[in-house]
Amino acid sequence: MSSPESSSPQSQVSADDLVVTIEGVELKLAHPYESPGDWIGQSEILKQLLACWITVDDTDLPLTPRLLGSPGVGKTQLAIAAAKQQKLPLYIYQCTADTRPEDLLITPVLSRGGEISYHASPLVSAMIRGGVCILDEGNRMNEKSWASLAPLLDNRRYVESIVAGITIPASRNFRAAVTMNQDESTFEIPDYILSRLQPTLQVGFPNKQDEMAILQYHLPFAEPEMLALTVDFLQHSHELKLDFSSRDGINLLRYAIKRMAQDPDHPVAHEDAWQEALEKCLGEEAVDLEMLAERRSRTLGGDAVPLGLADLFFDPNDPLHPDREEDDDDDDLDGI
Repeated sequence: MSSPESSSPQSQVSADDLVVTIEGVELKLAHPYESPGDWIGQSEILKQLLACWITVDDTDLPLTPRLLGSPGVGKTQLAIAAAKQQKLPLYIYQCTADTRPEDLLITPVLSRGGEISYHASPLVSAMIRGGVCILDEGNRMNEKSWASLAPLLDNRRYVESIVAGITIPASRNFRAAVTMNQDESTFEIPDYILSRLQPTLQVGFPNKQDEMAILQYHLPFAEPEMLALTVDFLQHSHELKLDFSSRDGINLLRYAIKRMAQDPDHPVAHEDAWQEALEKCLGEEAVDLEMLAERRSRTLGGDAVPLGLADLFFDPNDPLHPDREEDDDDDDLDGI
């Protein structure tokens, strides 16, 4: 990776490092995100992400990958861990359906004295300071907002703020990644943006050993029996291709442990507390994973044969059905 640079050539960083001046406009930067950056297991996907951010020549540019996976598998934590390894300041922007271009870039704020101050988003702050920005749940954002980032995601590496009337170049140290959930409550991202978000890195569910380590890391006070129940449940759900994640297991365990500690004089039994937590956190349907998997398979179509247009007008056994296959008896009769 190329050597760090303190700031963009067109920026003047103030003493407190939170205010910069670009093209005569003063910008207040966002604070970087501080959080533990541990990533447990699946070391190969972490190496792949770090490879995207390497530059091998002065003319080379980093890639902006998509981190794709089910909710709760740790896509954001993966990017946090990668930023920590690079020792770069980290910024996270939470994308939503109503995110506007100015939300992504610079927002004008009216002060008490009636003056307008300009606040840089986490994304722009990362661009200026040479940090990492995670665009979290990027496929919840509309096309108009994505369009404002097109020049940043190709070799131009800048954004234009209409609100502030300035062009902001990205530091050579700027890196980015976009997390995307695999669910239906999202927008279709236009092809010209997808072609800039490469490669696609698939973040899957952890194996049994890694999942146990993840739960122990987040819940060091959980009893082994409760951890084992939860890991077995999660691993079974992964085998059935259900979307229950380590995050679900952590929340389930937290609730169960709180219920057991609620009344020391009349403690709830371990299995009862765990079963209650399962129903309250993941729904009653999670009690029978096989039935849930079968129901979802039928909802998604399963092995059903698709209906043709003729099926809307004719009974399958109707002799007039265009696609009806004659049985052997009919063939024998035809030969008489």
